[in-house]
Amino acid sequence: MELKIALLAGDGIGPEVVAQAVKVCDAIANKFNHNIQWMPALTGAAAIDAVGDPYPEETHAVCEAADAVLFGAIGDPRFDNNPAAKVRPEQGLLRMRQKLGLFANVRPTFTFPSLLEKSPLKRERIEGTDLVFIRELTGGIYFGERGRKDDGNTAFDTCTYTREEIQRLAKMGFELAQKRQKKLCCVDKANVLESSRLWRETVQAMEADYHDVEVSYEFVDAVAMRLVQWPNSYDVLITENLFGDILTDEASVISGSMGLMPSASVGSKTALFEPIHGSFPQAGGKNIANPLATVLSSAMMFEMAFNLKEEGALIREVVQQSLAEGIVTEDLVEGDAKAYKTSEVGDYLAKKVAG
Repeated sequence: MELKIALLAGDGIGPEVVAQAVKVCDAIANKFNHNIQWMPALTGAAAIDAVGDPYPEETHAVCEAADAVLFGAIGDPRFDNNPAAKVRPEQGLLRMRQKLGLFANVRPTFTFPSLLEKSPLKRERIEGTDLVFIRELTGGIYFGERGRKDDGNTAFDTCTYTREEIQRLAKMGFELAQKRQKKLCCVDKANVLESSRLWRETVQAMEADYHDVEVSYEFVDAVAMRLVQWPNSYDVLITENLFGDILTDEASVISGSMGLMPSASVGSKTALFEPIHGSFPQAGGKNIANPLATVLSSAMMFEMAFNLKEEGALIREVVQQSLAEGIVTEDLVEGDAKAYKTSEVGDYLAKKVAG
């Protein structure tokens, strides 16, 4: 099979972790007789430095021409620490989501048997956790009207949603729930926010089309509490942009490390696959970053973008082996155990795939 994959390494540890995913993908391609055409392009601070734009038109053209996008991370402290900066790396990510029509972020949270003790939560609370958040990505407060008034002393950000935006995301949630445990939770703040009331009434109106799915409605603050009490009670959760941003980061620590969780951003055009962590610039260039989230994102890519289930399953299998055998980076090491370099973990995984 011919696979055209745009490769957006980005900033910080992005190039290092993406390089390991490429090793694993190439090993998969060799084993299963696929041909991958890697299509590298600039984004984030790297693109600002090169051309002054965090998501240049050249990069967008590469993404549109690809079958899928494998993405690293965006962000640089030079911009974080400069409130007056007119161009920021994160603007590239928001623009990429809009221009590629990536309206839904699919973020699973699951536990690894060999790492249950690494979680900040007790084993009995997290064992068996296997949930998926579907977060709306192109609407809400991040894209609404914003500004200052009263001589700059008052600021406002507007959360706006249309019924159509909610319906297309909820449809994904219902359909995913049908393939899993048939439970869907709509997360909102309908007791306070008008936009949340539109979310709730829209999802309620769709229930009749999905009789086999059990639907619940929970306030975002209650979900934030339950995620650290009984995360294994959830199956599929749908929510708006800001709530999803916060809750998915909270959920990510259940596994024991943000360096373990993959994600996908999907919509009307090319799908994008990325680790949930940021650019972690302090570790950039040190060959110590955990590449497993990016490698697992490539497993999602094979399954969701190319419908290659066996390939994705093999990647997850070798990741589990690396964890069980202690072939891990320093964030997962305990006591006097050896910490492996980012590149060493990638080499191990590629070798395991090759058999």
